[in-house]
Amino acid sequence: MSDVILSEVDGHVGIVRLNRPDVLNALSLELMKKLVAQLEAYDDDPNIYAILLSGSEKVFAAGADITDMADASTFEMYNRNQFARWERIKKISKPIVAAVSGYALGGGCELAMHCDIIIASETAKFGQPEINIGVMPGAGGTQRLTRAVGKAVAMDVVLTGRFLSAREALSAGLVSRVVPKENFYDEALRIAQELAKKPPLALRLAKESVLKAHEMSLSDGLEYERKLFYMLFATEDQKEGMKAFIEKRRPEFKGK
Repeated sequence: MSDVILSEVDGHVGIVRLNRPDVLNALSLELMKKLVAQLEAYDDDPNIYAILLSGSEKVFAAGADITDMADASTFEMYNRNQFARWERIKKISKPIVAAVSGYALGGGCELAMHCDIIIASETAKFGQPEINIGVMPGAGGTQRLTRAVGKAVAMDVVLTGRFLSAREALSAGLVSRVVPKENFYDEALRIAQELAKKPPLALRLAKESVLKAHEMSLSDGLEYERKLFYMLFATEDQKEGMKAFIEKRRPEFKGK
């Protein structure tokens, strides 16, 4: 049996590819276990500054593996606690770029929304069609989608099960950029490599601060932002970055 995920390192970028093409990259329990473990390994690796998560040109992930849960009881689902793994993805501190082409549905859409920058090919389709199989999103679909696109679009997508095209997703604020299908992976990798050239500590704190914007009032968020801003003046990268700016040269960041 082939590995359900593939991983490699390109410079300071850790790359993970979903690899279940025969079932449209359905997010089985095995795949999620290995995916979370690999993401955490990259997060712990001091030589990795950014992460790229991709599916194939045909599909990012068409949802959860329904065979894992079709006959499960309420107690079995509760005891399985499968969403604890999603909470671990939420806690990854390094920026994650998602390269999405084709279907990103159900858990696949939720997985993309756990990433920080979504690069979508023109063929990408996003949706939460769980309503069609008698359930509803459970890994953040009703919450993250609503925060990304607003109540009106989220209600439409979640209650009808319809898909958003890449252009609709861009217009609604769900994805960061839309590119031609033949360029989606290369563009996502380019962006991940661009992030990897930034000061790693500032990158991580900036991500943390943006995520807090969903959870705090404006006044609390501004106070939190300022504290992180001040913290960065204790880093060598801040000194190097500002010195390089003054000297009109490229900075050499070391993550210290």
